[in-house]
Amino acid sequence: MAVMKEILRSRNLLLVVLIPLLLLPLPLIYPSSEASCAYVLIVTAVYWVSEAVPLGAAALVPAFLYPLFGVMKSSEVAAEYFKNTTLLLMGVICVAASVEKWNLHKRIALRMVMMAGAKPGMLLLCFMCCTTVLSMWLSNTSTTAMVMPIVEAVLQELVNAEEECEVISTAGSTITEENKTIGLSEKHGQPSLELIFINEDATTTDFNSLMHSKSMNGVHMIANPIGTMNSQSNGQHLPQAQILVLPPEPSDLGLTNKYRYQTRHDHMVCKCLSLSISYAATIGGLTTIIGTSTSLIFLEHFNNQYPNAEVVNFGTWFLFSFPISLIMLVLTWFWLHWLFLGCNFKETCSVSKKKKTKREEMSERRIQEEYKKLGNVSYPEMVTGFFFILMTLLWFTREPGFVPGWSSFFEKKGYRTDATVSVFLGFLLFLIPTKKPCFGKKEKGDGKKSTINTLDPIITWKDFQKTMPWEIVVLVGGGYALAAGCKTSGLSTWIGRQMLSLSSLPYWTVTLLACILVSLVTEFVSNPATITIFLPILCSMSETLLINPLYTLIPVTMCISFAVMLPVGNPPNAIVFSYGHCQIKDMVKAGLGVNLIGLAVVMVAINTWGIRLFQLNSFPEWAAVNNITRQT
Repeated sequence: MAVMKEILRSRNLLLVVLIPLLLLPLPLIYPSSEASCAYVLIVTAVYWVSEAVPLGAAALVPAFLYPLFGVMKSSEVAAEYFKNTTLLLMGVICVAASVEKWNLHKRIALRMVMMAGAKPGMLLLCFMCCTTVLSMWLSNTSTTAMVMPIVEAVLQELVNAEEECEVISTAGSTITEENKTIGLSEKHGQPSLELIFINEDATTTDFNSLMHSKSMNGVHMIANPIGTMNSQSNGQHLPQAQILVLPPEPSDLGLTNKYRYQTRHDHMVCKCLSLSISYAATIGGLTTIIGTSTSLIFLEHFNNQYPNAEVVNFGTWFLFSFPISLIMLVLTWFWLHWLFLGCNFKETCSVSKKKKTKREEMSERRIQEEYKKLGNVSYPEMVTGFFFILMTLLWFTREPGFVPGWSSFFEKKGYRTDATVSVFLGFLLFLIPTKKPCFGKKEKGDGKKSTINTLDPIITWKDFQKTMPWEIVVLVGGGYALAAGCKTSGLSTWIGRQMLSLSSLPYWTVTLLACILVSLVTEFVSNPATITIFLPILCSMSETLLINPLYTLIPVTMCISFAVMLPVGNPPNAIVFSYGHCQIKDMVKAGLGVNLIGLAVVMVAINTWGIRLFQLNSFPEWAAVNNITRQT
C-alpha cells in the first residue's frame, strides 16, 4: 500500500517522463516531418489534457522539440509566441486593471441591482445582465469573482431578513435557537462569511486544491494585491485584492444541512442565483472577440492561417455574436427560472412596491447601504469609464464595413489593428494622474493630509502585472507554434485527407458534429487547450471538404465555451460550486439545458445572419489560395 500511495503521489512526474518515451517509436520508425510533428503534438496535448504540468509550461514543449526534431528553426518557433493578439490583450488588461482597482465594476453591479429590486425573478435577470456586460470586457473568472460576493451578501440577506424582522419585533425577548441558521452569525445577526483572496487567472485545478486545503481558522489568504484604492472614510491608500466571500462549512457551526435554509424556496433561489452568474459570465464572454481567451486564440490562428482574409474583426464578431448572447441570456433566464423558481413569473418578477415583503425591503436597504459606501464617483472611475467607452467606439469605427472607418484616413492600409487602439489607451492610463488637476484652485478638504501623491498614475506597472494572465499568453503562443509546425511539416494536409469520408454529409451536419464533439471534450479539458488542439484539424478538414473555414471555426469556438455542466469545466464553475448552494447534480441538470440552448442558438445563427455577414455560402478565394499553397 505504501508503494501504491507513493506512485499515486508521483503520477504527474511519471506521466511527464513516460509519455514521451512511450511515443518515441513514432518518429523513429517513421522518420518524416509529419511523424515528428505528430509526436510533438500528441505529447503537448497529453500534457494539456492531464495537466501533469502547468498549461503554460506544457505550451513550451514545441519551443525545444520542434528544433530538436528538425520540424522548425528555433527562431521561427520563437516568433510564434508573441503575436498581435498579445498586444491586444495587454491593452485590454490595462483598462481591466483600472476597473478593478477603482471598484468601477462594483458600482455598476450594485447600481443595476438597485434598479431591479429584490424580487427573485427580477434579481436573477438583473444579476445575469450585469455579469454579462462585465464579462464582455473582463475575463469570465474575474467577473465571477467580482459579482459572487455581492450575490452572496444579497442571498444571505434574503434568507435571513424574515427572521431578523421577527427578532426586532419581539421587544425584550431573548434571541434563541431560531436565530441559528447557517450563514447567520450570532453577533448582530450578520452573515458569517469566509474570505478568500485568489488570483483571478487561477486555473480550476488551483482553485480546487485551495478548497481542499482549508486551514488557518477557516480564512485563506493568497496575496494578490491588484493595486490600491482611495478609502472614502479617511482618504488612506489601502491595498486592494481579489476577494471571494464564502459561506462557512456546516460542520463549523455544528448544524445539519436541513437547517441551512428556512424554506425550500430559499434554497432554490440560492441555487438559481449562484448558477446564473457562471452562465452569464460565459454568455458575456462570447459577445466580444476579447471576451475569452478561446476567441483570441481563434482570431490569431485564423489571421495566421489566412492572412488575406479580412473578414473577422471586433465589429463583425460583435454583430454576429451579440444577437446570440441576447437570445441565450433570455432563454437561459427562462430555463433557470422554470427549473428552480417555477412558472409563476407574475409573482417573482413584479416591480410593484405594494407587493414587496419585509425581507425584500430589508434586502434592498442592504444593497443601497453597500452602494452608499462607495461614495461619489471618483475621478479615476470617470477616466476609466471614458476610456472604456472610447476604446469600444474606436474598435467599432476602425473598419465598420458598410462605411469607411477612421483607418481609411491613413495612407498605408493594414498597419492599424484593434491592438493599436487598446495599447495606446492602456499606455495613457500609466500617465494620467489619479487626482484631477486643480490648475491653482484649492480642493475641498485641502487641509487634510492625503497619502496619495498627486502625480501617481491611475494604474501602475504592479497593477498591470498582477492582472495580466501571462500563462494564457504563453499557452496561446504554444498553440500558434503547434499550428505553424503542422502547416510546415505537412501534417495538416495529411489530417485533411483523412477527413474525405465526411464529404458525403451536409455541411451543417459536419459543423454540428464538430460542435458536439468539442462541447463534450471541453467539459474535462481546459478551453484554451481544447481550441488549440482542434483548430489546425478543423482548418484542414474545411479546406479538404471545400467548406468555408469560418462556417466550422466560429461555431466550434463558441461551443468550446459551453463547459458549464461540471465544477471542473472552468474556474467560474468552481467558484460558484465552492459557495455550497448547489450540488453537482444541480450543475449537470441546469448546465445540460444551457449547453443545448447554446448549441441550438449558435447553429441557427451561423445558418442565418452568419451566412450573410461572413459570406459563408461559397468557398472563399483566401481559403482557396491557402489550400493550393498547402498542397504544392
